[in-house]
Amino acid sequence: MVSKLMATSAVAVVASISIPAAHASVQGKLLMNRLAPTSSELYVSNADGTGEHKLIPTTGYDYHASFSKDGQWVVFTSERDGLGEANIYRVKIDGTGLQRLTTHIAADDAAVFSPTDANTVAFVSTRSGTAAWGTANIWTLNISTGALKNLTGALAFDATKPHGYFKPSWSPDGTTIAFSSDVGSNWRGHNLPNGWERTQETSIYTIKADGTGFKKIASNVGYAEGSPSWSPDGSKVVFYEAPVESTWGAHRPELIDSVSSQLISVNVSTLARTALTSNAGFKVYPQYLNNTTVAYHVKGGSTEGLYTTAGGARSTANSNIRSPQYSADGTKIVYEKAAYTPLRPNGTALYSFDPNWAYTYADVFPQLSKDQLKIVYTEKGAGAAPLDGGLAIINPDFTGFTEIYNPATSGVDPSLIAQGLAGAFQPIWSPDRQWVAFGFGDWFFTRAVGTAKIARIKADGSMNGVPDVLTDGSINSGFPSYSPDGTKLVYRVWSPTVTGLRILDLNTRQITTLTTLPDNLPGWSPDGQRIVFTRKIISPTDPNSFNYDVFTIKPDGTGLTRLTTEGANDAHAVWTWDGHILFSSGIYGFKTELSLYDNAFQPDGQMWLMNNDGTHPTALEDTMWEDGMPLYVPKH
Repeated sequence: MVSKLMATSAVAVVASISIPAAHASVQGKLLMNRLAPTSSELYVSNADGTGEHKLIPTTGYDYHASFSKDGQWVVFTSERDGLGEANIYRVKIDGTGLQRLTTHIAADDAAVFSPTDANTVAFVSTRSGTAAWGTANIWTLNISTGALKNLTGALAFDATKPHGYFKPSWSPDGTTIAFSSDVGSNWRGHNLPNGWERTQETSIYTIKADGTGFKKIASNVGYAEGSPSWSPDGSKVVFYEAPVESTWGAHRPELIDSVSSQLISVNVSTLARTALTSNAGFKVYPQYLNNTTVAYHVKGGSTEGLYTTAGGARSTANSNIRSPQYSADGTKIVYEKAAYTPLRPNGTALYSFDPNWAYTYADVFPQLSKDQLKIVYTEKGAGAAPLDGGLAIINPDFTGFTEIYNPATSGVDPSLIAQGLAGAFQPIWSPDRQWVAFGFGDWFFTRAVGTAKIARIKADGSMNGVPDVLTDGSINSGFPSYSPDGTKLVYRVWSPTVTGLRILDLNTRQITTLTTLPDNLPGWSPDGQRIVFTRKIISPTDPNSFNYDVFTIKPDGTGLTRLTTEGANDAHAVWTWDGHILFSSGIYGFKTELSLYDNAFQPDGQMWLMNNDGTHPTALEDTMWEDGMPLYVPKH
């Protein structure tokens, strides 16, 4: 077995996945790619931006901070225990008295102090039991006693649909918590019926601090409502609202200027709604400064800045400021500065949820040679330039970097390479480690209008960067995988009318059709008996309703087997060296509001492991970020 993690017999939305004690020695590395800031540090300033300074003198990876009612404490999320392991901390406003408040292996986030008891916080946690995780719920913690209460865990939900709870906010009298939730919504893509990454529909709810009185106070079908905040008199809750489709553009830098949200206030007693804004800009983190004026942040785009509904405006362009929160008297702001450059280096240590394996950051599409001595990958973050899209070879210890292919020499549109939309993708070793096969051209979003071909190149550099092109470019072809005997490649083709998997005989150059449905990311098993792939499952009654699941098939086209069946997306499956399957799943849903992310695609994606027949699916991690492209590298 790859790991001795405890596993469930079937994927369940509230499955308990726990981590045992470490073995005597680490068995190797688990590589993964993570779309997250490379640094995130807390700052405090006056409301007008003056007096800005770091809150904590020591370097951390901190975010999502808020003040206590008296302004003397700040509570926040930190990954100081290892990148990916999110816990709740607090610190005094002068940067002293740093204290970790939670120690659970699950993701803890978005903590807020009770306004009537600074000894109590509400927060979001995915914890389940003492050492397990699942979906996001609203919890409270008594700091002095350590007493915990799950406020939303007992609420009814449909296990086939999203059901996360996010962004708690206390009422001024400390009796009630408002929050957002996607419970009961549907799994939905973007740019329907094409976009596979999920959007998010959320509503605003309240619940008593004792877990009773669950109530929906605002909802608008087809919209995402988020980040609620109470008025000082407790009569109103303000939140942002955006079309569901805009939750995709809100976390894509190339689209942020084309989407907007508006601020809405709801009367908690009558549920009457009042629109507070109508202008452009994606507005988040609204907060009442008094009973009539709301401050908010325009996130990204040409108008990024801090604003108020009374006409206040201050640009924060290029500052990397995110999730600003005002003190109760409105004189101070705490926020993180989240930077995505310089890029995270290959080999960066991450928190190891399974202590038997050293979790390690790597660039995209890493593949291990059969002899386990070399890794080849696509350069999207570690190439000669950002998003280079080339191919590189390294040793398992990340030494010996050698670039073997640069797509700029192959006629690929350089502007698409710069955007990360084209290049060389999914390299794969031949069994004898002499060749690397790959796709080059347009991938993912641009595949409908651009071409891509299958090629191979000698790993020793003897071809001077000029590959042997194996397909003619008449249809977008990519994501190849070698058969164990090295004589064939399986790959996917895609056009608006033709889809599926193909097998290319490298000796005869004959191409055989394996499947004809929307299939992708094929991989040949180490024993040659099966091919794993991702299939788009479309509702027969609604083309806009679909998800992706993991399948296997025999190379002769028989024995089709569906391994996952959730409404969420299960995809990007790869074989481990010993015949298990790693894959990415969104089954546990989002851990916060989707619109609050930046530079992400599928932030609900987390890595899982299962047997080759789909049994014993096991969650390998629980982070706030989008993780994928897993690869086990056993230690020699």
